[in-house]
Amino acid sequence: MTIDNLMTGVVRGIGSSDLGQVQALLALDPVVNCFVASRVNIAGTDPWRLGGDLWGYFTDDRLHSLVYVGANLIPIATTATSRAAFADRLRPLPRRCSSFVGPAEEVQDLWRLLEPAWGPSREVRTKQPFLALSSPPLVAADERVRLVVLAELDLLVPACVEMFTDEVGVSPVTGGVAGGYRARIAEMIRAGHALARIDDGEVIFKAEIGSATEAACQVQGVWVAPAHRGRGLAAPGMAAVVNIAQASISASVSLYVNDFNYPARKAYDRVGFTQSETFTTVLF
Repeated sequence: MTIDNLMTGVVRGIGSSDLGQVQALLALDPVVNCFVASRVNIAGTDPWRLGGDLWGYFTDDRLHSLVYVGANLIPIATTATSRAAFADRLRPLPRRCSSFVGPAEEVQDLWRLLEPAWGPSREVRTKQPFLALSSPPLVAADERVRLVVLAELDLLVPACVEMFTDEVGVSPVTGGVAGGYRARIAEMIRAGHALARIDDGEVIFKAEIGSATEAACQVQGVWVAPAHRGRGLAAPGMAAVVNIAQASISASVSLYVNDFNYPARKAYDRVGFTQSETFTTVLF
Protein backbone atom coordinates (compact mmCIF):
# COMPACT_ATOMS: atom_id res chain seq x y z
CA MET A 1 0.00 0.00 0.00
CA THR A 2 1.42 3.39 -0.97
CA ILE A 3 1.20 6.49 1.12
CA ASP A 4 -1.37 7.92 -1.31
CA ASN A 5 -3.77 5.17 -0.26
CA LEU A 6 -3.52 6.16 3.40
CA MET A 7 -5.99 8.74 4.65
CA THR A 8 -4.87 8.86 8.27
CA GLY A 9 -1.81 11.07 7.85
CA VAL A 10 -1.40 14.23 9.90
CA VAL A 11 0.59 17.41 9.37
CA ARG A 12 2.47 18.82 12.33
CA GLY A 13 5.48 20.92 13.11
CA ILE A 14 8.84 19.20 13.25
CA GLY A 15 10.46 18.97 16.68
CA SER A 16 13.87 17.95 17.94
CA SER A 17 12.73 14.34 18.44
CA ASP A 18 12.06 14.14 14.69
CA LEU A 19 15.58 15.14 13.65
CA GLY A 20 16.71 11.61 12.76
CA GLN A 21 13.71 11.02 10.51
CA VAL A 22 14.18 14.43 8.87
CA GLN A 23 17.83 13.71 8.11
CA ALA A 24 16.98 10.26 6.73
CA LEU A 25 14.31 11.73 4.44
CA LEU A 26 16.65 14.45 3.16
CA ALA A 27 19.36 11.85 2.54
CA LEU A 28 17.13 10.05 0.03
CA ASP A 29 18.20 12.71 -2.49
CA PRO A 30 21.04 14.72 -0.95
CA VAL A 31 21.72 16.69 -4.12
CA VAL A 32 18.17 17.91 -4.76
CA ASN A 33 17.57 18.43 -1.03
CA CYS A 34 20.85 20.28 -0.45
CA PHE A 35 19.30 23.63 0.52
CA VAL A 36 17.16 22.30 3.37
CA ALA A 37 19.74 19.68 4.40
CA SER A 38 22.43 22.35 4.77
CA ARG A 39 20.21 24.34 7.11
CA VAL A 40 19.17 21.31 9.13
CA ASN A 41 22.82 20.27 9.51
CA ILE A 42 23.59 23.65 11.07
CA ALA A 43 20.39 24.49 12.93
CA GLY A 44 18.72 21.17 13.65
CA THR A 45 14.97 21.73 13.80
CA ASP A 46 14.98 25.11 15.56
CA PRO A 47 12.82 27.47 13.42
CA TRP A 48 14.68 30.60 14.49
CA ARG A 49 18.05 29.23 13.38
CA LEU A 50 16.58 27.50 10.32
CA GLY A 51 15.12 30.76 9.06
CA GLY A 52 11.76 29.05 8.63
CA ASP A 53 9.48 26.28 9.82
CA LEU A 54 9.60 22.59 8.94
CA TRP A 55 6.28 20.78 8.73
CA GLY A 56 6.03 17.03 8.36
CA TYR A 57 3.39 14.64 7.08
CA PHE A 58 3.22 11.61 9.36
CA THR A 59 1.37 8.34 9.62
CA ASP A 60 1.75 6.54 12.95
CA ASP A 61 4.66 8.86 13.82
CA ARG A 62 6.50 7.88 10.65
CA LEU A 63 7.65 10.85 8.57
CA HIS A 64 6.86 10.64 4.85
CA SER A 65 7.10 14.22 3.51
CA LEU A 66 8.29 17.69 4.48
CA VAL A 67 7.73 21.30 3.57
CA TYR A 68 10.15 24.06 4.49
CA VAL A 69 8.25 27.32 5.01
CA GLY A 70 10.47 30.39 5.07
CA ALA A 71 11.47 33.00 2.52
CA ASN A 72 11.18 30.05 0.12
CA LEU A 73 8.57 27.32 0.34
CA ILE A 74 10.17 24.00 -0.55
CA PRO A 75 8.36 20.64 -0.76
CA ILE A 76 10.40 17.52 -0.04
CA ALA A 77 9.34 13.99 -1.00
CA THR A 78 5.68 15.00 -1.16
CA THR A 79 2.88 12.99 -2.72
CA ALA A 80 -0.58 14.00 -3.89
CA THR A 81 -1.97 13.02 -0.50
CA SER A 82 0.62 14.85 1.58
CA ARG A 83 0.44 17.93 -0.66
CA ALA A 84 -3.31 18.10 -0.12
CA ALA A 85 -2.75 17.89 3.63
CA PHE A 86 -0.02 20.55 3.58
CA ALA A 87 -2.24 22.82 1.45
CA ASP A 88 -5.07 22.49 3.96
CA ARG A 89 -2.71 23.75 6.68
CA LEU A 90 -1.13 26.49 4.58
CA ARG A 91 -4.23 27.86 2.86
CA PRO A 92 -5.69 29.80 5.83
CA LEU A 93 -2.32 31.42 6.61
CA PRO A 94 -1.02 34.61 5.01
CA ARG A 95 1.68 33.91 2.44
CA ARG A 96 5.10 34.86 3.78
CA CYS A 97 7.35 33.24 1.17
CA SER A 98 8.71 35.10 -1.84
CA SER A 99 8.89 31.93 -3.92
CA PHE A 100 8.06 28.24 -4.18
CA VAL A 101 10.92 26.15 -5.53
CA GLY A 102 11.62 22.45 -5.97
CA PRO A 103 10.83 19.45 -8.16
CA ALA A 104 8.37 20.49 -10.85
CA GLU A 105 5.55 18.04 -10.15
CA GLU A 106 5.54 18.79 -6.44
CA VAL A 107 5.70 22.57 -6.77
CA GLN A 108 3.14 22.81 -9.54
CA ASP A 109 0.62 20.62 -7.74
CA LEU A 110 1.04 22.42 -4.43
CA TRP A 111 0.69 25.77 -6.18
CA ARG A 112 -2.49 24.54 -7.90
CA LEU A 113 -3.93 23.87 -4.45
CA LEU A 114 -2.79 27.18 -2.95
CA GLU A 115 -3.19 29.61 -5.83
CA PRO A 116 -6.88 30.40 -5.11
CA ALA A 117 -5.90 31.59 -1.63
CA TRP A 118 -2.39 32.92 -2.21
CA GLY A 119 -2.41 34.00 -5.83
CA PRO A 120 -1.73 35.53 -8.13
CA SER A 121 1.95 34.86 -8.66
CA ARG A 122 4.23 37.29 -10.42
CA GLU A 123 5.72 34.54 -12.60
CA VAL A 124 5.84 30.75 -12.82
CA ARG A 125 8.97 29.21 -14.34
CA THR A 126 7.78 25.70 -15.00
CA LYS A 127 10.83 24.07 -16.60
CA GLN A 128 14.17 24.69 -14.93
CA PRO A 129 16.72 21.95 -15.59
CA PHE A 130 18.38 20.86 -12.35
CA LEU A 131 21.98 19.97 -13.20
CA ALA A 132 24.71 18.17 -11.30
CA LEU A 133 28.35 17.25 -11.77
CA SER A 134 30.35 14.86 -9.60
CA SER A 135 33.36 14.38 -11.87
CA PRO A 136 36.07 16.81 -13.03
CA PRO A 137 35.00 19.52 -15.51
CA LEU A 138 35.32 18.79 -19.19
CA VAL A 139 36.93 22.16 -19.97
CA ALA A 140 39.97 23.93 -18.59
CA ALA A 141 39.27 26.24 -15.69
CA ASP A 142 39.84 29.98 -15.74
CA GLU A 143 42.75 30.26 -13.32
CA ARG A 144 41.81 33.87 -12.52
CA VAL A 145 38.59 32.76 -10.80
CA ARG A 146 39.30 32.56 -7.08
CA LEU A 147 37.79 33.04 -3.65
CA VAL A 148 36.74 36.63 -2.99
CA VAL A 149 38.29 38.34 0.05
CA LEU A 150 36.38 40.59 2.41
CA ALA A 151 38.26 43.68 1.23
CA GLU A 152 36.53 43.17 -2.16
CA LEU A 153 33.01 43.27 -0.72
CA ASP A 154 32.27 46.67 -2.26
CA LEU A 155 33.18 45.28 -5.68
CA LEU A 156 31.11 42.13 -5.33
CA VAL A 157 27.87 43.55 -3.92
CA PRO A 158 26.91 45.60 -7.03
CA ALA A 159 27.51 42.57 -9.25
CA CYS A 160 25.31 40.45 -6.98
CA VAL A 161 22.56 43.07 -7.01
CA GLU A 162 22.67 43.32 -10.81
CA MET A 163 22.60 39.55 -11.25
CA PHE A 164 19.69 39.09 -8.82
CA THR A 165 17.68 41.91 -10.38
CA ASP A 166 18.18 40.55 -13.90
CA GLU A 167 17.32 37.00 -12.83
CA VAL A 168 14.37 37.54 -10.49
CA GLY A 169 12.97 40.80 -11.83
CA VAL A 170 13.15 42.76 -8.57
CA SER A 171 16.10 44.26 -6.71
CA PRO A 172 17.25 42.46 -3.55
CA VAL A 173 17.96 45.80 -1.83
CA THR A 174 14.57 47.51 -2.12
CA GLY A 175 12.49 48.09 0.96
CA GLY A 176 15.32 49.10 3.25
CA VAL A 177 17.09 45.73 3.30
CA ALA A 178 20.35 46.78 1.61
CA GLY A 179 22.28 46.37 4.85
CA GLY A 180 21.00 42.85 5.40
CA TYR A 181 21.77 41.86 1.82
CA ARG A 182 25.30 43.23 2.09
CA ALA A 183 25.76 41.29 5.33
CA ARG A 184 24.70 38.05 3.62
CA ILE A 185 27.25 38.58 0.84
CA ALA A 186 29.92 39.27 3.45
CA GLU A 187 28.96 36.05 5.24
CA MET A 188 29.42 34.09 2.00
CA ILE A 189 32.86 35.62 1.55
CA ARG A 190 33.86 34.69 5.11
CA ALA A 191 32.63 31.13 4.54
CA GLY A 192 34.74 30.77 1.39
CA HIS A 193 31.60 30.47 -0.75
CA ALA A 194 31.99 33.55 -2.97
CA LEU A 195 34.09 33.17 -6.11
CA ALA A 196 34.93 35.64 -8.82
CA ARG A 197 37.31 36.78 -11.49
CA ILE A 198 38.20 40.38 -10.74
CA ASP A 199 40.34 42.25 -13.28
CA ASP A 200 41.62 45.72 -12.39
CA GLY A 201 38.88 46.25 -9.83
CA GLU A 202 36.06 44.98 -12.08
CA VAL A 203 34.06 41.80 -11.44
CA ILE A 204 34.15 39.94 -14.76
CA PHE A 205 32.62 36.64 -13.59
CA LYS A 206 31.17 35.58 -10.26
CA ALA A 207 29.23 32.78 -8.57
CA GLU A 208 28.40 31.73 -5.03
CA ILE A 209 27.96 28.43 -3.24
CA GLY A 210 24.54 29.04 -1.75
CA SER A 211 24.08 25.77 0.16
CA ALA A 212 26.51 23.04 1.11
CA THR A 213 26.69 19.71 2.88
CA GLU A 214 29.33 16.98 2.82
CA ALA A 215 27.26 15.22 0.14
CA ALA A 216 26.51 18.12 -2.19
CA CYS A 217 26.67 21.84 -2.77
CA GLN A 218 24.54 24.15 -4.88
CA VAL A 219 25.85 27.02 -6.99
CA GLN A 220 23.84 30.21 -7.36
CA GLY A 221 24.29 33.70 -8.74
CA VAL A 222 26.34 32.78 -11.80
CA TRP A 223 26.99 36.01 -13.71
CA VAL A 224 29.22 37.41 -16.43
CA ALA A 225 29.51 41.19 -16.65
CA PRO A 226 27.45 42.40 -19.65
CA ALA A 227 30.41 44.03 -21.38
CA HIS A 228 32.28 40.71 -21.36
CA ARG A 229 29.51 38.38 -22.54
CA GLY A 230 29.92 36.41 -25.75
CA ARG A 231 33.62 35.81 -25.10
CA GLY A 232 33.32 32.26 -23.78
CA LEU A 233 34.07 33.16 -20.16
CA ALA A 234 31.19 31.32 -18.49
CA ALA A 235 32.32 27.73 -19.08
CA PRO A 236 35.93 28.21 -17.87
CA GLY A 237 34.61 30.26 -14.96
CA MET A 238 32.20 27.52 -13.96
CA ALA A 239 34.92 24.91 -14.37
CA ALA A 240 36.96 26.87 -11.83
CA VAL A 241 33.98 27.02 -9.46
CA VAL A 242 33.53 23.25 -9.76
CA ASN A 243 37.21 22.59 -9.11
CA ILE A 244 37.27 24.78 -6.00
CA ALA A 245 33.96 23.39 -4.70
CA GLN A 246 34.95 19.77 -5.24
CA ALA A 247 38.32 20.33 -3.56
CA SER A 248 37.03 22.11 -0.47
CA ILE A 249 33.28 21.49 -0.06
CA SER A 250 31.79 18.39 -1.69
CA ALA A 251 32.25 16.13 -4.69
CA SER A 252 28.78 16.81 -6.12
CA VAL A 253 28.09 20.30 -7.46
CA SER A 254 24.61 21.28 -8.60
CA LEU A 255 22.55 24.22 -9.84
CA TYR A 256 19.31 24.90 -11.65
CA VAL A 257 18.82 27.15 -14.66
CA ASN A 258 15.93 28.65 -16.59
CA ASP A 259 15.12 26.59 -19.66
CA PHE A 260 15.09 29.74 -21.82
CA ASN A 261 18.63 30.74 -20.81
CA TYR A 262 20.31 29.04 -23.74
CA PRO A 263 23.78 30.61 -23.36
CA ALA A 264 24.00 29.46 -19.73
CA ARG A 265 22.71 25.97 -20.55
CA LYS A 266 25.29 25.66 -23.34
CA ALA A 267 28.07 26.70 -20.96
CA TYR A 268 26.99 24.22 -18.27
CA ASP A 269 26.81 21.47 -20.87
CA ARG A 270 30.37 22.24 -21.95
CA VAL A 271 31.55 21.95 -18.36
CA GLY A 272 29.92 18.53 -18.04
CA PHE A 273 26.77 19.17 -16.01
CA THR A 274 23.90 16.78 -16.72
CA GLN A 275 20.22 17.08 -15.87
CA SER A 276 18.92 14.91 -13.04
CA GLU A 277 15.63 16.67 -12.26
CA THR A 278 13.35 19.46 -13.44
CA PHE A 279 12.53 22.28 -11.04
CA THR A 280 9.70 24.78 -11.03
CA THR A 281 9.85 28.18 -9.35
CA VAL A 282 6.82 30.29 -8.48
CA LEU A 283 7.77 33.96 -7.91
CA PHE A 284 5.76 36.55 -6.00
